[in-house]
Amino acid sequence: MGKVKVGLVQMSCTKNKQENIDKAIAKIREIAKDGAQVICLQELFTSLYFCDVEDYENFKLAESIPGPSTDILSKVAAELNVVIVASLFEKRAEGLYHNTTAVLDADGTYLGKYRKMHIPDDPGFYEKFYFTPGDLGYKVFKTKYAKIGVLICWDQWYPEAARITALKGADMLVYPTAIGWASTQDEKTNIEQYNAWQTIQRSHAVANGVPVVSINRVGHEAGLDFWGGSFVTNAFGTVMYQASHQQEELKVVEIDLEKSDSYRIHWPFLRDRRIDSYQEITKRYLDED
Repeated sequence: MGKVKVGLVQMSCTKNKQENIDKAIAKIREIAKDGAQVICLQELFTSLYFCDVEDYENFKLAESIPGPSTDILSKVAAELNVVIVASLFEKRAEGLYHNTTAVLDADGTYLGKYRKMHIPDDPGFYEKFYFTPGDLGYKVFKTKYAKIGVLICWDQWYPEAARITALKGADMLVYPTAIGWASTQDEKTNIEQYNAWQTIQRSHAVANGVPVVSINRVGHEAGLDFWGGSFVTNAFGTVMYQASHQQEELKVVEIDLEKSDSYRIHWPFLRDRRIDSYQEITKRYLDED
């Protein structure tokens, strides 16, 4: 426990997978020079956000994990002595695919992966066509610098996921993300949506007494303006940094992990949980009888 410098890489992507990987590595090198120890990439950073359409050709973008991308990133992590959180399209078996994030330790060790649990299906976000829901459970990865809990994009909206991951000992919650506005939306709607997205994640920090790191992409893709706005909160939900909505940005934010104890002592939500009363949370809905 102590202070850790977290690096956020907010960038745009192209159709060329290798070009995106090379770009991400260049940005990892750049932000490592600024002192980043844990470097977080956005959701599905090796490609455009292909889930805007249901197209069988897009399955060709997937790869094994561990596999080619993690092999490359492991070498970079070891060279720079940094932890890398990398979101990838996983091919698990023939006809079985996941939205997955791999965690690579500062010595290049592949620590494991988290498979996205909550899979959306909305106009422009047809993820159920591509991704099988995760079956690894909620995960915490013990890295050189911190115990990192990883959740992915749509998982952001579920307090249950954040709570379980925090209860497993996460020092911070990291959310690789790909979310944007429909190009036809008005500004009022855009602001309301972004504020809701950030507010729900800030609430996870408050309720669990852990910092939150959220990394989004930017750029216009297939009728969507990805809203960037990557941000970091402390363990009580205070926004320490927020990126712009349109520009690529690199940022190193120092997080004091020891603050979690202080916030949890003064706001003892974990102490006062009534775990004997929560059985109904496992039901889909509580119909009146």
